[in-house]
Amino acid sequence: MRLSIIIPVLNEAAGIEPLLLRLAPLRARGAQLVVVDGGSSDATKALAGPHADQVITAPRGRASQMHAGALAAAGDALLFLHADTLLPPDADELIGAALRSRQWGRFDVALDGTHPMFRVIAAMMNWRSRLTAIATGDQAIFMRRAFYQEAGGFPQLALMEDIAFCKRARRLARPACLRQRVLTSARRWEKHGIWRTILLMWRLRLAYFLGADPQRLAQQYGYRKQA
Repeated sequence: MRLSIIIPVLNEAAGIEPLLLRLAPLRARGAQLVVVDGGSSDATKALAGPHADQVITAPRGRASQMHAGALAAAGDALLFLHADTLLPPDADELIGAALRSRQWGRFDVALDGTHPMFRVIAAMMNWRSRLTAIATGDQAIFMRRAFYQEAGGFPQLALMEDIAFCKRARRLARPACLRQRVLTSARRWEKHGIWRTILLMWRLRLAYFLGADPQRLAQQYGYRKQA
């Protein structure tokens, strides 16, 4: 089962090359790296080119970019990876083992910040995901290619596309909830404040679950999900 790693990016010149170099051992073992640029104004595409199998362009927004990457990917298994998230070194083996008995799954997550609250946030994210069978993009969602198609792919939403996809997917199959962790950036909490970010995320999720339109939420809160 060949793995395609799909990485949506937007103005990630500072981090894209180190990320792809960390993924080089997986690529050497047969994983395909597909970088999907959402219209970067910096050197992201040029820096990614030598270290990826494909660098393509799609309309800005994670949902659009990830779907374009899935269509371009050649693998039997798809992994959707944020540009600020690091995989465990044996992620390909872990995913392969999980997909022998499951259709889709995700990793537990850890945050790279030093504040003690980041451990609590990560633990709550993992617990909630395990309880609800809903994952967020920070948890490196993976699946069989055929399952991605069966579940309808990522809906083209301004935000919450990962939540919407998982709600569809869990009706078809329970996910593999891997306890091995990906390490994701705490930069949004550090930039906007821990409690302010927590409250914003819960407010957005609650409004979405109560039926609010994601595009309207993005406009109302000035929140535009970037790659």
